[in-house]
Amino acid sequence: QVQLVESGGGLVQAGGSLRLSCAGSGSIFSINTMGWYRQVPGKQRELVATITSGGSTNYADSVKGRFTISRDNAKNTVYLQMNSLKPEDTAVYYCNANVAYYSGGNFRAYWGQGTQVTVSS
Repeated sequence: QVQLVESGGGLVQAGGSLRLSCAGSGSIFSINTMGWYRQVPGKQRELVATITSGGSTNYADSVKGRFTISRDNAKNTVYLQMNSLKPEDTAVYYCNANVAYYSGGNFRAYWGQGTQVTVSS
């Protein structure tokens, strides 16, 4: 089994910063794409940012220039540095990772439990 554990959420004022972390553990041989998604009540979960094992990144238009995704492959960890936060960034943030258990194995998607980010105006 694979576990993804997120940390770093909390309450911050508009214009402030937070850094989210997500560490993977368990039966991991390799991870290709890792990413962050967010969800507010009554709406679908939406992509925030993704990063490949080679470091290629992709961002939602709403966070470009404010958020930065990075990863430490040796630690199976992905980070999200969030700057210039806005009230509309308030959501539960979920970590996602595509994990292979062994060499040549299929990749399977895993999700973290979510961490609340609240931005006050």
